[in-house]
Amino acid sequence: MFPAILAASERLRGHAHRTPIHHSRTLDALAGAEVLLKCENFQRGGAFKFRGAFNALSLLSDEQRARGVITYSSGNHAQAIALAGRLLGVQTTVVMPDNAPAIKRAATEGYGARVVPYDPATGDRKQIAEALAAEHGYTIIPPYDDPNIVAGQGTAALELIQDAGALDWLLVPCGGGGLLSGSAIAAKGVAPGCRVVGIEPEVADDATRSFHTRTLHTVHNPPTIADGTRTPSLGAVTFPLVLEYVDDMRTVSEDAIIEAVRFLFYRTKLVVEPSGALGVAALLSGAIQASGRVGVILSGGNIDGPTMARILTG
Repeated sequence: MFPAILAASERLRGHAHRTPIHHSRTLDALAGAEVLLKCENFQRGGAFKFRGAFNALSLLSDEQRARGVITYSSGNHAQAIALAGRLLGVQTTVVMPDNAPAIKRAATEGYGARVVPYDPATGDRKQIAEALAAEHGYTIIPPYDDPNIVAGQGTAALELIQDAGALDWLLVPCGGGGLLSGSAIAAKGVAPGCRVVGIEPEVADDATRSFHTRTLHTVHNPPTIADGTRTPSLGAVTFPLVLEYVDDMRTVSEDAIIEAVRFLFYRTKLVVEPSGALGVAALLSGAIQASGRVGVILSGGNIDGPTMARILTG
């Protein structure tokens, strides 16, 4: 799939931001390594998800574009599909949990998507989307379990290594595995010696258990502040890729995630959502004992004011 990531990179040129790399000497000292932060919180739509969404929509046929697309997402993929659809002239519909962060729903609707809310305690977002797709003829664009989504997401790690040089470690947040698998493929393609580690919340550790047992595990609506990782499991596309290309999986506590968001805000002046701070949480908590040059993908910055206020005030 590495050639697909290179092709996606060309497709995204001039549309996605080539996001900056941030460096903090304080973080280096705490981590015992040189840490390079890939700031996807500055990506269009506020998260890495724009990469995969734009790549996938760009590859639709004229007939598919005319019928429109549907997806299901807690927020970042929703915003990305809505924004990419607006840019490419494609009608978008999003099935979104009714407890999704208000800022993410507002942005999704602001980009022109129709939001279909559902109760995650009683409904299945994928089943709802499939029913609507069958009724209206929409093309389903999954949030992570799609080769074109994976290829687009992998461009973030590709850029990081192209701009920063070879890395010894790459720490990547993991929900459904689209960013993680794409990042791992990209890293192995340009820096074969880089050790790629996926990071999950302890209470949403389905991918970690799946990785270590090589058997797919699931979790239902896990109670983590990192809402972008509340996916039930790795997918049919991403699970084999994670097993093949990722070197390890680790988990971090809710307290560690909160502390990482707080650290990034106060010490590096970066606004990062909890899901995006997982790699930094792993370094600060000691879940990862890294050395050398460590790349960390800050996957997004879409956090609402009340949530950030609660985190910052403890």
